[in-house]
Order: sequence, then structure tokens, then C-alpha cells
Amino acid sequence: MDKFFKLTENGTNVRTEIIAGLTTFITMAYIIFVNPAILSITGMDKGAVFTATIISASLATLIMALIANVPYAQAPGMGMNAFFTFTVCLALKFSWQQALGIVLISGLVNIVITVTKVRKMLIDAIPASLQYAISGGIGLFIAYIGMKDAHLLNFTTEANNILVKLPDSGVIAKDVVPALVDFTDKSSVLAIIGILIIVVLMLLKVRGSILIGIIAATIIGIPMGVTQLPALTAQSFVPPSIAPTFFKLDLFGLFSDPSRIFVVLTTILAFVLSDVFDCIGTFLGTGRKAGIFDDKDNAAHKQGGVFASKLDRALFADLSATTVGAFLGTSNTTTYIESAAGISVGGRTGLTSLTVAILFLASLFIAPIALMVPAAATAPALIIVGILMMESIAKVNWGEFEEAASAFFTAVIMPFTYSIANGVAAGFIFYVVTKITKGKAKDVHPIMYIVTALFLLRFLVDALK
Repeated sequence: MDKFFKLTENGTNVRTEIIAGLTTFITMAYIIFVNPAILSITGMDKGAVFTATIISASLATLIMALIANVPYAQAPGMGMNAFFTFTVCLALKFSWQQALGIVLISGLVNIVITVTKVRKMLIDAIPASLQYAISGGIGLFIAYIGMKDAHLLNFTTEANNILVKLPDSGVIAKDVVPALVDFTDKSSVLAIIGILIIVVLMLLKVRGSILIGIIAATIIGIPMGVTQLPALTAQSFVPPSIAPTFFKLDLFGLFSDPSRIFVVLTTILAFVLSDVFDCIGTFLGTGRKAGIFDDKDNAAHKQGGVFASKLDRALFADLSATTVGAFLGTSNTTTYIESAAGISVGGRTGLTSLTVAILFLASLFIAPIALMVPAAATAPALIIVGILMMESIAKVNWGEFEEAASAFFTAVIMPFTYSIANGVAAGFIFYVVTKITKGKAKDVHPIMYIVTALFLLRFLVDALK
């Protein structure tokens, strides 16, 4: 084991790596509960998604361990599952089977660009300010979804009706805007309790705060009547069948309507860009600081071929994992930033990842417990993850309007329009406009112009429908 994972060479040992793996698993295990809750909104079988989530996380993390030998864990990504559900399926009206087809294609495209210089071109093309804003915008979007799932927002009461003049007719009408609930709903009360538990635990730096908060809220919800206890039998602990989602991709249906081809292509592009920049940000933000991708590895990355460095192999492992998830029946599988928790306690090799993979596989047999978790218990996790993702917003130079404008529209359009793609499009368009206005058109990478033109074409097509 020491020889295979190069433990001594990386200054670690079996005990440290296993502890690091357990730490990482505890911090990210909330996805077992949250992913089925989000994807089931599309009509996907919740039990099948539960099984698909765990198997895809286990297999993808195993790929990371054995191919890249780095301490990173993978699972269906937060943000991408929201994009899959609320934008691709609900807003763009794709079936979940067609959405899985989009995930598969984006995964294959990512593999291609990973083994070519296209990946480097993409990295160089999108400015850092937009990358930060995209991450922060997704955080806002996820938090907003969490607020709705927690029943904290009221869209129906007379108290939050306002009078507005309709622009076309001048008629005065009522427009319902969200208001805070009066907390008579047991679900909203339970959600507040869950949020407070997670916040306090995180302030106390307790490992696995989010998972502990979900479990605690679920237990507290039992006497409140929010959590419904299942009738447990021996058969109950057999993992739910994955059959309802396994290999259910609909590639033929995806391309059967010529009028939808452009929408399909732009959606694939959105998935590709998100996947690429999410994993690169995670690796560079944590790996180089911890010395996992050291100067020697960086030099190999710049000089050599596809698998010349650990970073190259890690990128390949991350991007190939998406195809695994698509076949099993879940949204994009990606590297988790929570891997930093295991790295912080000494994880340095693939043995950490192997430990996480084994723990994910073992969690298959807690299905009855996992599936009884109510939305009010998982919603706090979405809100907290939204808070964590907002950290990148601070890296935008808000004092420079040229940078702030595009970053602002990227971040706020996502939750305002319930669409990640709209936020990315707005950011790209305003970035190009500001650069041209400032006489810095040459500073914009050609790929930015191409992608921006595609976004504008998409809006034009929508307007002419």
C-alpha cells in the first residue's frame, strides 16, 4: 500500500490517510440526502437517484484514487444538480432523460478538451472576475432554492401583495412578491432550527457540521410531525433499485426537434464550462497550497502530455466522472471543495480518496433512513452551502466598475431569473460591452466573443419564437 500510493514519498501514513478520508466523507455526505431531493423534482425516482448518487460518488472517487493518486473526493455537484433540475428540466422543458443525455455529452466533450490544448484555451479565455461571480451566483441561487424548500418565503398571502401598473394597458393589478412567513408552518420552524444548528456547529469548527445538522433536524422533526418514520423491515435495508434511472438517457429525443438544436448546444456549453472551471478552481485553490501539486508537478503539467502530471490526471479523473453519473442516472459528478477538510488533517494521496469511496459504498444500506429525511431538514444545507459559495464574490474588484458590472449581473441574474445559464450569459455580454467601451477590445479572448455571440443568438431566437 505504501508503494502503490507513495505514502512515504508524500510524507504521510495509512492512519493519517484513513482519518483524512473519514473527515472528507463526513463533510460531504449531505449530498446523499440533498441530491435525491433536488433531482426528484424533475420526476426522477427518488430511491433510484439515491442509489445512483452513492454509486457514482464511489466509482468517481475510486477513479480519482487509482488514476490520479490525490486526496480528492467526487460526487454529483451542488449547483449543477440545481441547473439540471430548475433550468434544464423545468425552465427549458427537457425531460430528465434528455437532460441525462446532455450530461453525458458534456462529459465526453470535457474528456476531449482535457486531452487537448482546448482546455488551456478555455482557462485563459474566461477572466477570473467572471469565474468568481459564477460561483457566487450559483451560491445565491442554491440559497434561494433552500429558502423556498424551507418554507421561509410566502408568495401567496394578501400581506405581500403590491399594486402595479401594467406597462401595456395601464391597468392597476396586484403583483405578489415574496414575504417572510409567520412561522406557523412546522416545516419552516424545523428549517430554522436546522440552520441554527449548522451555523453554531460551523462556528465551533465541528467536522461534519452540515451532515450533523441534517440528522439533528430530521430527528427533531419526528415529534413535530414533519419527519415521517418508515415501517422498517429487513427488506427495507436493501438499496433501492437503480433501474428507473440506469441507462435512461434519451439522446435521440434530445436532437429530434431541429428548432431546439441551438438550445441543446448552448446548454451543453453551460455544463462544459461549469465542469471545467469548478474542478480547476478546486484543485488549484487547495492542492497547490497543501503542496499536492508542487513546483515539480506544475513544471510537468506545463511541459508534457495528457498524463504528465498529477494535476493532468486529476483533471481527467474529474471530467471522466461525469459520464459515469450520466449512465447511472444523476447530474454532473465533480470534485468536491469539501475535500479540503481531509487535506487539512493530512490527506495527501489516493488512499484518502479510496477511504471516501468505501464509505460511500457502505452508505448504500441506510436507504430507509436517508429517504425519510424531509425537505425542511435538507433545505438548511442548501442555504449553508450557498453561504460557503459566496466566498468567491469577495475576490471580485468591486471598486473597479469595469469589472464589477459584469460580475454583478452574473451573480444576481441567476437567482432573479431562476437560471444559471442566464447569469452566465449576462456576465459574458456585459464583460464584452465594458471592454469594448473602454477601448480594450483586444484584451478580450476570441473565445469570449464567440461564446457571447452564441448567447446573443440564443436570446434572439427566444424573442422570435
